[in-house]
Formats: sequence, structure tokens, C-alpha cells
Amino acid sequence: MATSLKDIAEKLNVSKTTVSWTLSGQGDKKHIGRETQERVLQCAREMNYQPNLLARSLNSGQTNTLGLIIPDITDSFYSTIARQVEMEAEKRGYSLMIASSESDQEREDRILSLFCAKQVDGIIIAPTRRSKVMLSNLVKRHFPLVSIDRFFTDLTMNSITVNNHDASRNVVRGMIKRGARHIAILTTNPHLFTMNERRRGYEDALREGGLEVTETLYGEVSFDNYEEEIFDVMDRIYHQNPRVDGFFFTTHILAIEVFRYFFERGINVNEGYQLGCIHGISAFKALAPGMRVARMPVEEIGANAVRIVTECIDCGRRKERRPFERMVLECTYPTDLSEM
Repeated sequence: MATSLKDIAEKLNVSKTTVSWTLSGQGDKKHIGRETQERVLQCAREMNYQPNLLARSLNSGQTNTLGLIIPDITDSFYSTIARQVEMEAEKRGYSLMIASSESDQEREDRILSLFCAKQVDGIIIAPTRRSKVMLSNLVKRHFPLVSIDRFFTDLTMNSITVNNHDASRNVVRGMIKRGARHIAILTTNPHLFTMNERRRGYEDALREGGLEVTETLYGEVSFDNYEEEIFDVMDRIYHQNPRVDGFFFTTHILAIEVFRYFFERGINVNEGYQLGCIHGISAFKALAPGMRVARMPVEEIGANAVRIVTECIDCGRRKERRPFERMVLECTYPTDLSEM
């Protein structure tokens, strides 16, 4: 049977209130003697006391829990962010609930509703394109909230993104410096501001390098069916542009699928091609050691997301409003993939 506050109080012959105040860290504030506090803490350890978090949350209105919603938990980018968020949350005394929206708006809405019903203290989210309405309602309620990787340009809320335009431009500029002249772009989710910025950076790099922006070198696949569509898109690019000598991938997931295409078509991509990608995985070291990669600052994204949302929570407890923060981080560029 679990040890209760009453059990500890009876064993030490002190009041239940004294035990409660001591174990909740209010002993000094309530003028409980240090010796008594030490006895209570020692007894709690010996009796393996575990606090009733549900009862505590009902009393305080706080659960010390954060919610994290990401599009795909199997994606190395988001799973790494989730790990960083969990570690940072733990440092600040919070536990974490994680859910994957699968980029489905109805599923994301259900998760948001569930998190609110579970009374999480704050939410970190990489939103879908259509979750704006529910997020807008949370913003109006001044609910502690921060979006990562993606954001809505016309919604005033905390957000953390990277400088997607400059990341793409720097990667493609590097490819041009290495001799590429006919660079194709492979992308998805054109409705996202993030992806538009990556395409814009690609096009600006071409213009700065004196190269033409060619629509036939533009390859777009749907997020829901990219594995099947990628072969048709790549075949079309090769048919219309036989001199293609470079491929820029707006996501590492698309790069992985194109490497599958290269294998199936018997193409040695490490001879006569320049490659570039936003974000990378360790497998790229073997598949294309010369590929230029913009390394996403996942550690900074995770740490700052927790910082912002917990600061919002603290301000709410003090009945204060924290000014919203829109943070834009920079990518880094390893000279080769061995530095990833």
C-alpha cells in the first residue's frame, strides 16, 4: 500500500500539514524548523513516499507537464528535437507528453484538445497548414504556446524557425562554386512558408550565379505520396534536362527517396553531380560524402522552445503577459559530412 502524508505524520508525531508543507518545499516559508524538515524528508525517503501528482495538480491548477506535437516521430529531425525538448523540460521540473500529428489537421486538433483536457501547462507544436483556427483560439486565451520549424505569418504567437532562405541560398551557392550549372530542386508542401523560403533561396542563388531559373528543373511531390511520386518526377527531370548536374533537396526525407531512385536506375550520383540538402542524417556519409548540407540547429530549437513556453507559464502564474517572441536561428555548414 502506498505511503501517505498521514503515515509520515503519525510516525513522526507531527501534523499532516507540517509534512505537506515540507514535502512541497514550503517549509522555510511556513517557518518550520530545519530539524523538523530534515526528519520529514528522511522519513519520506525511508518510507518510499511518492507524491500524488493528480491531487497536487487539482490543488495548484498546474501539472508541471508540457505537450509536444510533431508531424512524424520517426523523422530524425523531429525525434532529435523531441529528445532535446524532453531533456530541457526535465531540467526545469517538467515532464513531457509527445504526440505525432502525421501532418493530419483533424488528428492534430484532437491532440490539441486532448492536451488541454489533460491540463498540460504549455504546448510546443510544429503545426499543419490548417491548424491555425485552433491555435488562434489558444493564443486568444493567452495559453502558453510556441510553434517550431513552421509558423503562420498572420498569427501573433511565439515561434522558432531557421533562416530557410539563407540556408538554401548558401547550400546552392556552394554547389555552383563546385561547378554545377543545371541544378534541380526537389521539394514538397509548397503551402508552407518554410518551403517557400527554401525555394526562394534556391532561386536567388541561381540568379546570383548567373544561372537561369528553369521550371523543368523544379520537382514537387505531395507529402502524402512522395515515395511513389518521386520516380515519376525524377524521370521527368532527366527527360526534360539531360544535362542536369545537381540536385538540391529541401528536406532530408526527399534526399533519401532520391537515393533510392539513383540505386534503382543505376546512377552513380557521386560522379558528375553536386548535391545539397537542408538537414542531414549519418547515412549520407556513406551515400554521398561530398554532399553539401545545412545543419539545422536542433539543440537550440529544443532548448529555446522550452525556455519560451516555461517563461509564458511563469508569467501566467504571476498574472502577467509575456511579449510574444519570433526567433529565427541560423544553420551551420560542415565542410563535409564527417563533421555532422
